[in-house]
Amino acid sequence: MPTRPFWETKSLAEMSAREWESLCDGCGLCCLVRFEDEYNGEIVPTRVACRLFDDRLCRCSDYRDRRARVPDCIKLTPHNIAALPWMPGSCAYRRLHEGKSLPAWHPLITGDSESVHAAKVSVRGQTISEATLDDPDDALAFMAPDLLRDRSDG
Repeated sequence: MPTRPFWETKSLAEMSAREWESLCDGCGLCCLVRFEDEYNGEIVPTRVACRLFDDRLCRCSDYRDRRARVPDCIKLTPHNIAALPWMPGSCAYRRLHEGKSLPAWHPLITGDSESVHAAKVSVRGQTISEATLDDPDDALAFMAPDLLRDRSDG
């Protein structure tokens, strides 16, 4: 009988650090600047990314020291994922927390780190850096409600 993959047999809290990190598909959606609608409380992403986000690689340019350089960067843990409803519906951490499976395009399923980009799920090449804005509120001009759509099916 074939061995089931770790994400099907372990809870998020039971995963090793390496397993936990491998869940990230590299979509970049969690690195976007967001605003909360003051009327309905909905959190809407923009196409403005954190100043450490590398739009070409679709990764943080200083992942190890990101929280020292960007104090409001949120470190995902098995204990806070439930409190982060703004995480994308396609996010592996969120999906596993909700008892769902990984999407077919996920790199752990395909064995290819480019599959998230080939499936058009990532924001690679679609963002601007917050470092280019004169004022943080200028990000409002780049609201991207289309990114709220669950991209699990690609």
